[in-house]
Amino acid sequence: MAEKTIQEYLTSIEESLAGIIEACKGLPEDVIRWNPSEEEWSILQIASHINEATPYWINETKRVLEQPGCEWGRGLQHAARLDAVSNLDDLSVEKTLFGVILLRDEVRAALGNLTEEQLKIESPHRNFAKFGNKPVSFIIGHFIDEHLASHKGQIQRNLSKLAEV
Repeated sequence: MAEKTIQEYLTSIEESLAGIIEACKGLPEDVIRWNPSEEEWSILQIASHINEATPYWINETKRVLEQPGCEWGRGLQHAARLDAVSNLDDLSVEKTLFGVILLRDEVRAALGNLTEEQLKIESPHRNFAKFGNKPVSFIIGHFIDEHLASHKGQIQRNLSKLAEV
């Protein structure tokens, strides 16, 4: 698969965010808080996770650009990642979904001026030798672009499962 340009990444990321926002528009709070199963996240958990994860990966991207060769990444048990999907009674649906709306501008401001050369800067993943040295484009492509697209699909699956109930 050919690497995308930064503009292609931004377009794809913005399309995923717009799709997430559109899918959530007008949904009642009980639907947004509904868990399809013990193993699956509610739409609120997904949105909260997106609001935590996207800035995290933007900051990892910035760090690699500022310190080429530094280790990047995190594991599934990262405290902030887990906190984002816990304590849901404390989360405001309105504020959480508004946070997703704000991500579009945050992503564009942070990544919009990257050059093609910057996308090629490589650094190693701190946890997984299988990733080895990966370029900045991998972080953006896998942990922001593909990640948001997968969560957009997850929201659609939740709504499909709810329709079956």
